[in-house]
Amino acid sequence: MNTIGFILINKNYYPNVVLLYKLLEYLLMYIQHRNINPIKNWKVNREEIQFLGHELQRPECILTEPNGTVWTADARGGVMKINPDGSQALITPFKESDDLTTFKKLSNLTNPKSEIQNLQSYNSRYVQAQGSLPNGLCFDVKGNFIIANWGTDHIEMMTAEGKLTTLITEIDGKPLGKANFPLRDSKGRIWFTVTTRTNPWTEQLNSRVTDGYIALIDEKGVRIVAEGFCGTNEIRFDDAEEWLYVVESTAHQISRLRVKENGDLYGREVYARLSGFPDGFAFDTYGNLWTTLIFTDQLAAITPEGEELILLDDSNPETKKVLFEHYENRTLTGEILASVQGTLCPWMASLSFGGKDMKTVYLGSLRGTRVPYFQSPVAGQKMIHWR
Repeated sequence: MNTIGFILINKNYYPNVVLLYKLLEYLLMYIQHRNINPIKNWKVNREEIQFLGHELQRPECILTEPNGTVWTADARGGVMKINPDGSQALITPFKESDDLTTFKKLSNLTNPKSEIQNLQSYNSRYVQAQGSLPNGLCFDVKGNFIIANWGTDHIEMMTAEGKLTTLITEIDGKPLGKANFPLRDSKGRIWFTVTTRTNPWTEQLNSRVTDGYIALIDEKGVRIVAEGFCGTNEIRFDDAEEWLYVVESTAHQISRLRVKENGDLYGREVYARLSGFPDGFAFDTYGNLWTTLIFTDQLAAITPEGEELILLDDSNPETKKVLFEHYENRTLTGEILASVQGTLCPWMASLSFGGKDMKTVYLGSLRGTRVPYFQSPVAGQKMIHWR
């Protein structure tokens, strides 16, 4: 850099190096730009948060499309389509007019506004996970929804018209367990996670049993490709699909594994440790890994250097303290979890980048009825259905 500095200072005496000077100037500007992390000293402005949708039920996962359409998982057994003009339509294989009793049973219908006071309803939906509870979503190569159903413990496929097909109910002769999140890769294969086989799932928060796993559906069928995770949650690839990143919610960490051409995984390592329970996550184009911290309702990001940044904090200090005391003592209960939530996006569970420039961030939740969204200073990584 001393030689570069000398040339820049004395460029007027070296007319033949003007072009070189310009090139070096652009190079220095590029390096300087790349060294400034767009979110390093940035936080979400609560006053600028807007909301999408209304009367949603358990919008845990969100899919965005280039045309502005936003899809959310819905506890009535399907997905909610939110159009660019704000109108919305529920798509589900269960028709309320056909059989009201069956519809209520399968869709776990309750009044979301009264769930906090109604402990029986809360336990039914969130602890026992009864009914059809679509959790993670992705599109297959034909545009159908692949659904990890937290209630039925199945991997399902649903068309845009609401026709449902059950794809996977067991693996290696055993029930799947709590199916959490599916992901499609560039080869059209479907990867999915199972959080735990413990029932109810809340007991795993105390036992920390490492019975979570990742499975792959390809032309050979379905098989487990990695196991021994502590509360497996969402998974994401880097752009080159060389690494598969996996959230281990109960261990407060994100791990990653190298990916072989045939889908085998190896070289597992811990990528980052966090200050709470990570749930959903997504990369931005700078290389930051954004993640929601469920229960405490915080949005964090891990920089390429491994630093954790809190971008949005909607936690309650008192209930947060109680939560972590019981976590450390392994005495968490459904009632304690029920008492912990914020006001913006209760039980913040996921995030998705969207919008024309991929700078709109949408937040999914388990106990919210709307989708909060805001503008990011950096674009998000495009998911496979955007490419």
